Amino acid sequence: MLSFNIEELLKKKKKSKYWLCQNMNITTHNLNRVIRGETTSISFKYLEDLCKFLDCSLDELIDLDGKKIS
Repeated sequence: MLSFNIEELLKKKKKSKYWLCQNMNITTHNLNRVIRGETTSISFKYLEDLCKFLDCSLDELIDLDGKKIS
């Protein structure tokens, strides 16, 4: 199962979920669904924006079964 390290990356940048939602033009409800793994798909645009605003690569953003993807 894929999981996202969004909250950890936000803490490193000292930013809030609200800040990320405003920059990505996404609702907090949808962001929380991604964080909790309640989505079955995510657009490439969201992946690109997450990496851009969190200043990270895909392998820093996504874990596969609790292991870093690399």
